[in-house]
Amino acid sequence: MDVLHFVFGVFGNATALFLFLAPTITFKRIIRSKSTEQFSGIPYVMTLLNCLLSAWYGLPFVSKNNLLVSTINGTGAAIETIYVLIFIIYAPRKEKSKILGLFTLVLTIFAIVAFVSLFALHDKARKLFCGLAATIFSIIMYASPLSIIRLVIKTKSVEFMPFFLSLFVFLCGTSWFIFGLLGRDPFVAIPNGFGCGLGAIQLILYFIYRKNKGKDAAAAKQPTSESLEMGSGKPQQEKQMVANGSVDERV
Repeated sequence: MDVLHFVFGVFGNATALFLFLAPTITFKRIIRSKSTEQFSGIPYVMTLLNCLLSAWYGLPFVSKNNLLVSTINGTGAAIETIYVLIFIIYAPRKEKSKILGLFTLVLTIFAIVAFVSLFALHDKARKLFCGLAATIFSIIMYASPLSIIRLVIKTKSVEFMPFFLSLFVFLCGTSWFIFGLLGRDPFVAIPNGFGCGLGAIQLILYFIYRKNKGKDAAAAKQPTSESLEMGSGKPQQEKQMVANGSVDERV
């Protein structure tokens, strides 16, 4: 059982790292054009909060046998911080102020959770408090791609839902769901079970609509198309911009 627990944790680290690094294409574009264009920075800020809370929850003094949760989410927090800072540098003034404000709010929320758990709570109460915080924001993060699922159903086209991103969303959620079950940890199993389910829905939709082209697929190319970025409701003006969007799934 311990061996399986470790194996699924390592596999979960690998799939989550792929998802954390997926937006690098988007940010190469942003740096090259020195503009955030119509990309949304909100998904990266929210993913940062999820990573910080999950990494904190996985520390030994909060929950036992979850160090692998901390390692990948600590790595994810560092990567997302870089994304957020790049976004703040190149965003228009209004967007820059909004993302900077959200970034400050995220750090404040994390600081409060860490402070309260360290000095006001102990043992089971500490684990419960940190686990609930991490679970809530993990579910919010996993729910973000619902917009792209809606777009696929509406257009009957998977043109803007890359197969491999959907596959790794499913593999990442499944790995950590099993990891949580084996470790008897509902705060890891529940949100990742939710992510596993959403990933499965994306794969099912992919196989239903993968051959569809024509008018429905062409409709997705219009400027009103939604971004692949998690939580983004902003329209994209080019197919490439959408195809290079991110699906930042976290543990």
